[in-house]
Amino acid sequence: MTMSPIIAVTNLSKTYASGLAALRDVNLEIRRGEIFALLGPNGAGKTTLISIICGIVNATEGTVRVDGHDIRRDYRAARSMIGLVPQELTTDAFETPWNALAFSRGLFGKPADPAHIEKVLRDLSLWNRKDSRIMTLSGGMKRRLLIAKALAHEPRILFLDEPTAGVDVELRRDMWSLVRSLREGGVTIILTTHYIEEAEEMADRIGVISKGEIILVDDKVDLMRKLGRKQLTLHLQAPLARIPESLSGYTLELGNGGNDLTYTYEADGARSGIASLLDALDAAGIRFKDLQTSESSLEDIFVSLVRERR
Repeated sequence: MTMSPIIAVTNLSKTYASGLAALRDVNLEIRRGEIFALLGPNGAGKTTLISIICGIVNATEGTVRVDGHDIRRDYRAARSMIGLVPQELTTDAFETPWNALAFSRGLFGKPADPAHIEKVLRDLSLWNRKDSRIMTLSGGMKRRLLIAKALAHEPRILFLDEPTAGVDVELRRDMWSLVRSLREGGVTIILTTHYIEEAEEMADRIGVISKGEIILVDDKVDLMRKLGRKQLTLHLQAPLARIPESLSGYTLELGNGGNDLTYTYEADGARSGIASLLDALDAAGIRFKDLQTSESSLEDIFVSLVRERR
């Protein structure tokens, strides 16, 4: 049996009063317990989509259901399942981390639970600052505090909107390991990012959004396999003026003043292709002194996808 999605977005559109169409007919299902990365350039509609799912912004049309609860009709039930870590560092400067988390639990109608608050603060390395004023915390600590606040009411879904923008590498690693441990505890995680390596490192599935439309949703591994191109570059012994007719069956490009020959192939049917290419080069009398291979990253895939849509 397939489990019902934890979030179902249906025919969602958002047009602002200015006439800006931020989202156009978005359909998206998020599976229980997955890490889903929403990738897209700035201004693509990532934050608008998250804000609608979290009930902060109203859609122009379409519906959002969170674990079966309509976000508009059944706002409290839907919203209490969600923790949101916003992009902006907005917190009450005079408050303490402990009080901020206790207050956040209360907002969602959860009973006081000092043990849970302690665990969250410890998990995020904030325990020794639990009674400090927030304004005395470093930027990295404030970022971790935003995550702590989002987790205070034990949500089953966590949204991270550009979680590591402007965050140092060490904190980024810490956040990634925290996200993984949350997922092991059954929390579904949706992160928006324009850092491709973040999606590549973290996500089970990836959705690509461009100009307010979801242009692709796929398992990360499948996406890498389908769109991942590999390249074999041969450094020739003598420069070629042009590619001989006998090699026209291969996707080849001359570069570096005719000294390099680059063969591009799909990651799948690779082996036989290379062997026959090398035979063909030999038959054409083309010798090479060295060769290297490279494969496309998600970054390359993303750039080519967004470019195709322009």
